[in-house]
Amino acid sequence: MDVFEALADPVRRDLLCRLADAPARVVDLAAEYPISRPAISKHLRVLADAGLVCAETHGRERHYQLAPAGLAPLHNYLEQLQPTRLPIPEHAFDGLDLEVRRTTRERRATTSTDKEQTA
Repeated sequence: MDVFEALADPVRRDLLCRLADAPARVVDLAAEYPISRPAISKHLRVLADAGLVCAETHGRERHYQLAPAGLAPLHNYLEQLQPTRLPIPEHAFDGLDLEVRRTTRERRATTSTDKEQTA
């Protein structure tokens, strides 16, 4: 199952948000939802198959956590939807603005000095 299919279900999206806060055991997650523990486990398995979560075994318990690298396909898709970026980086305009202000100040100072000398 791919990332988009895994995220199609609202319970799985909610589980992903919950795991973004902190890792959790299946028991803890099941306590937060009005569905059975096996149903939560199945949702977590789907998220794990999609690469969105990973599990670590601690004794008899499995602790699930978000796998940020699994979100790469989603990030790539959303980047494609962004408007085309300017070929000039935004910070370059800050430097241009600073230079225009400096030049304007210098011209005003030069004009004031010329007027004082001719008067």
